[in-house]
Amino acid sequence: MARQGPKWATAERQTHLVNLFHRSGGFCIFGHKPCPHEHHHYEVFIDGLIGDWIAQDRAQSQAEWKAEQRAIHNLGECGRQRGEFNVTGRDAFYAEQPHYYVKGLGISGLTFKPFAKVRLASSYVHLHVDLGDTLKGMGKAKRRKVIRYGKPLPDSISEEVDKVCKEAVEHYTR
Repeated sequence: MARQGPKWATAERQTHLVNLFHRSGGFCIFGHKPCPHEHHHYEVFIDGLIGDWIAQDRAQSQAEWKAEQRAIHNLGECGRQRGEFNVTGRDAFYAEQPHYYVKGLGISGLTFKPFAKVRLASSYVHLHVDLGDTLKGMGKAKRRKVIRYGKPLPDSISEEVDKVCKEAVEHYTR
């Protein structure tokens, strides 16, 4: 298997090094006969030059990688895409979002009837929805566990609570 040279060693760079060597004769690259500066000597100078080429190649490959990542993740939309919703992101978010969230259940201190605390989506507004007789289908102990400890409701009763809350939210938003 043929060994490949270092990545910095392109044909034009190797030609440049050979030309430097021929011009300097392996000594001072600026042509001083007794050269007082150590960094003018051929060996020291090409070490710095090669280091610069390596850094240049690294910066170029990093810039290419960033450009490739930008091209891969680009949505093709104009305008701000970070920090604000763009058109696609906003539509997808609102399509998936429910209209309300049930925050909890409780017993009213005035009427001694169950109610649900409901928060409207994308708002700070909370509604207290009277549940009436929707929790009557459960036993007293189960009802208390649901209200006090936030235990899950049975499916049939949960559907009734959701229906009552949905009607109340629709009435409020009209």
